[in-house]
Amino acid sequence: MLFDPAKPFNSMPLLPPEFELETKVILKQLAVAHRYLAELKGIAQTIPDRSILIRTLALQEAKG
Repeated sequence: MLFDPAKPFNSMPLLPPEFELETKVILKQLAVAHRYLAELKGIAQTIPDRSILIRTLALQEAKG
């Protein structure tokens, strides 16, 4: 089934989800993700024109 922008997606689940989000596995992965995001933030600050990075992400999203 392809995405149709003219048709709303009404079968999304209600929030909050009915299952527990704060499990040990999820919290451990959250810590890992936090570390990598901090590393990315530090590296991104060394780029003279950070908007270049943001624009390439948008292009990759458009291609996908």
